[in-house]
Amino acid sequence: MRRVFNKTKYQNYHAQVIERTGSGGKAGVLNDALKIAHGEYLAVYDADAMPEENALYFLVQKLLENPDRYVAVYGRNKTRNANQNFLTKCINQEILVTQRIRHCGIWELFKIGSIPGTNFIINTDYVRSINGWRDGALTEDTDLAFKIMGSGKLIALAYNSEAYEQEPEHVRDYYYQRLRWAKGNYEVVITNLKHLFDDTNWRVKLETLYYASTFFWFTKAVVLSDIIFFANLIFWLGSFWNPALQIPFTLSTNSILLAQVLLFNWLLMIMLYILQINTATATQFGQTTNGQIWLSLVAYFTYSQLFIAVSLRAVFSVMGDRIFKRKTTKWVKTKRFSD
Repeated sequence: MRRVFNKTKYQNYHAQVIERTGSGGKAGVLNDALKIAHGEYLAVYDADAMPEENALYFLVQKLLENPDRYVAVYGRNKTRNANQNFLTKCINQEILVTQRIRHCGIWELFKIGSIPGTNFIINTDYVRSINGWRDGALTEDTDLAFKIMGSGKLIALAYNSEAYEQEPEHVRDYYYQRLRWAKGNYEVVITNLKHLFDDTNWRVKLETLYYASTFFWFTKAVVLSDIIFFANLIFWLGSFWNPALQIPFTLSTNSILLAQVLLFNWLLMIMLYILQINTATATQFGQTTNGQIWLSLVAYFTYSQLFIAVSLRAVFSVMGDRIFKRKTTKWVKTKRFSD
C-alpha cells in the first residue's frame, strides 16, 4: 500500500496506511479505524474487494433518499473468481441467489437489510453511539445489522452498487470460512431469541425467526431426511447378500399413494432449487447458460450438502463453547489467492 501511494498519480490522495498488530478479527480492525475516522459516514471494503466504478456513488445516492432513516446502505457483491473451479462456480450461484433474490426480496417486502462484509456505508456517529463493532464477533456484520434494526433504523439496499469479491478456491478454506459464519450466526440467533417474546422491533423478530428456522429447524429436517435415505440405501444394498434384511424406513403397499406424493414433493424441491438459481442468473449479464442449469442440478446433490456438515459442526462447537466456557471469538482468516 505504501508503494502504491508513493506513485505520482496518488501523491495528492488523502489516505492513511495503518500497520496493525491487534486482536479481535475484522471487528477489531474496524474499531481501530473508527477511532481515527472523521467523516460523516464510513465506507467498508474488504482487501479483496473490487468495486465497480460507481459503487460508492450509488451507495451515497441511496442514502440521500432518506438520511434520517437510513443508518447504513449496502450494495451487491459478485464472485470475482467464479470460473476458477467447480467450488467457485457453485459459490457464485449461491451468491447470486442471496444477493439478487433474498436481499432484494426482503428489502422490497419488509424494508429489511442485511449488512454484508464489504461494499457498504454506515453513519459514523451511530456506530460510535453503540460503542463500535462487537470486538471479536465472528460475524460482525450480522451482529451490527440486528442492533440497527432493534433501534428502529433501516439498512437500505442500493441495487446498482456492485463489487467483486474473491471466494475460497479449496474446500478446506471454504469449510473454515463458512464454519466461522455459521458459528457467528448461531451466536446472533441465540442472543436475539429472547426478542421473539418482548416488545423489540418486529424486523428483529422476523429476522430472528428466519435465522432460527434456517439453522435449527431446516438443518434438523434435512439431517433426518439424509439419515433415512442412507439407512434405506445401505439396507437395500445389503439385501442383495442377505434377502432377510428389511428396509427400516418404508411404506407398505397400502400407502402407495403417500409414497407417490412424497416422491413428487422431492422432485418439486429439486425443481424449485434449480429454478431459484436460474432465476437469479437471468438477472446478471453473461450468467444465463445451459451450463448453469446442469451445474445447479449437480450442486443440489453435492455443494448444497456441505451446508449440513458445516451447520452440524457449528452447532456442536457452539454447544461446547457454552458448556466448557471456551473462548468463542477465535478468528480464522479466509485464505485469498493472487490473480
